[in-house]
Amino acid sequence: MTNVLQHVVFPLDRDPDLLPLYVDPETWSVIDEKPVRVSNRAHLGNILSRHSARIVAGQRDSFGTYFNAFPASYWQHWTSVRRIRLTVRTTGSATILVYRSNGSGVRQRVDTCEVVGDAETSFDLALTQYSDGGWIWFDIVADSQTAVLEGAEWTTEQEPTRAGKASLGITTFNKPDYCIETLRTLAAWPEALEFVDRIFLIDQGTQLVAEQEGYAQVSDDLGDTLQLIHQPNLGGSGGFARAMYETLQRSGNDFVQLLDDDVRLEPESLRRSIVFGQYATDPLLVGGHMFDLLDRSKLHGWAEVVDEAPFMWRGLYQEKMPHDFGKSNLRQSTLLHMRMDADYNGWWMCLIPLDAIRQLGLPLPAFIKWDDAEFCLRASKAGFPTVSMPGVALWHVSWVNKDDTIDWQAYFHARNRIVAGLLHSNIPRGGRLLTHSRRVDLKHLMMMQYYPVALRARALRDVLSGPEHMRQNLLTAMPSARALAAKFPETTVHRDPSTVLRSRHGRQVFEPQKPTDGPSGLRLRWFTLSALLSHWLRGPSASNIDQPQVEFGKEDAYWWRVPHFDSALVSAADGSGKNVYTRDRAKYRSMLRETMRLHAELKRRWPELQEQYRHALPELVSPQSWQQIFEEKA
Repeated sequence: MTNVLQHVVFPLDRDPDLLPLYVDPETWSVIDEKPVRVSNRAHLGNILSRHSARIVAGQRDSFGTYFNAFPASYWQHWTSVRRIRLTVRTTGSATILVYRSNGSGVRQRVDTCEVVGDAETSFDLALTQYSDGGWIWFDIVADSQTAVLEGAEWTTEQEPTRAGKASLGITTFNKPDYCIETLRTLAAWPEALEFVDRIFLIDQGTQLVAEQEGYAQVSDDLGDTLQLIHQPNLGGSGGFARAMYETLQRSGNDFVQLLDDDVRLEPESLRRSIVFGQYATDPLLVGGHMFDLLDRSKLHGWAEVVDEAPFMWRGLYQEKMPHDFGKSNLRQSTLLHMRMDADYNGWWMCLIPLDAIRQLGLPLPAFIKWDDAEFCLRASKAGFPTVSMPGVALWHVSWVNKDDTIDWQAYFHARNRIVAGLLHSNIPRGGRLLTHSRRVDLKHLMMMQYYPVALRARALRDVLSGPEHMRQNLLTAMPSARALAAKFPETTVHRDPSTVLRSRHGRQVFEPQKPTDGPSGLRLRWFTLSALLSHWLRGPSASNIDQPQVEFGKEDAYWWRVPHFDSALVSAADGSGKNVYTRDRAKYRSMLRETMRLHAELKRRWPELQEQYRHALPELVSPQSWQQIFEEKA
């Protein structure tokens, strides 16, 4: 039996920014060791359908692209598939060329074939030389007349290791329009839906999906496949836990596929993730990559890891992200040919085998932040690795216009990171975690950002109270954190169009820099000590309180610049207005004492707390515990 591993597809939207992810009809040259476009002939008019495209006479189109090349290294490493077949259907006279790469991005010709008229051409390929990395792809060169790619697939005769379907779990809070669009996309593509047993849409908002225009039609289209569940806002962890819990109650499923709400989905990616999970030699988690929904050729989330010593997440080769495929496509991007191993994948898109859930339980009742990383770390310890899979992706609003470390989410960033460290850090007393956490507070204090420091102190006190607090405040932690903002004037974003906020000394403009361009070594220690002492000993000038002293753009307001001033105007992350930061010596002194005390107590009690949280984990994440939460909060 022939099993399709991957279809060659073209974008659902007529968006020129998407074309480089699907087809690369450009000629490249190398100038000063950098790839440079020599010509650009990418036209939406040459995309004929979801599976077909026109190759203009004399033109060479490459399908060595993010969505249409075959990620051979991942298939060789994680599955037992060793033979695949590429089948290409064409009309017209053309030459088909098949290429491969290795982990260093070196290109090699594998095969070639000239075709005439209506042709179906197959290439049998071995997956035996891709241990470190590498893709396989094909190019088509049209002869003197236009040719058409009618369709292409990557297939195998090998049967999958497991044949169960997946349920989808979509968690939403007041994003009904996004949800309707995702449901419409799924309903329109049976190639993806054939692998889906049930779609659990967990609506935790007040703007209900069921009341959104278009819901009735898409509900009819999906029929019994769609199941809408309404519950109070238990955060991402509560919504995804509900999807996992409901999937466990059904038979015939091997997986649950988690999807965020504010996304645009490539349905072929959904199909690929489930198929890859079915073929994996051992059960594993299949994560999807994240492209920027507002800048759609940019890849923001690739393989992600948790650094052990500071116990902090980051992307592999984070300094190389985001990667813009509009400027450097797959064939020109050496780094993207390497096989990258991940510690976890964000739950904007992640396939989880039910074997893992049955063995490990559900997510921590964390509300948001670190629930995905913690679950993946827990899974890895139990022998369920996470694969961040190329060619499996969606579009999500990126973090470019956000700064959730200084809003109400600062509570969850701090608490959940420390809880995850208590559960999974193998370094005595968490290594540098608490030192790094304390430094975060010091930076906020020096920048006159008192609200996140108050939230982080609350988070540390809750951690010290023991693990049961996570269940107790699951429904109240977020509204309580948001309510606290009223006590901190710097949280107000000034947007009144009738008022122009000005600083006494104008806007401070700097040459573009990176966050790492600040002081380091002895200069860093001296700067920190002098800034802390200055804020402790010296009160702000009255004139600087009446009117902000300086103004910073968001990109210029680094922690080593703002502390030199008594007050500052700083642009909001989304550019919608300005925040006013003002030095408050009384708050500063009180909060500095408190953060030093709390971090010292956490360090002293770390072994005791570690034992408490690890002992409580099985109960916190058990289906029975979550069932009780669902029933209590209903």
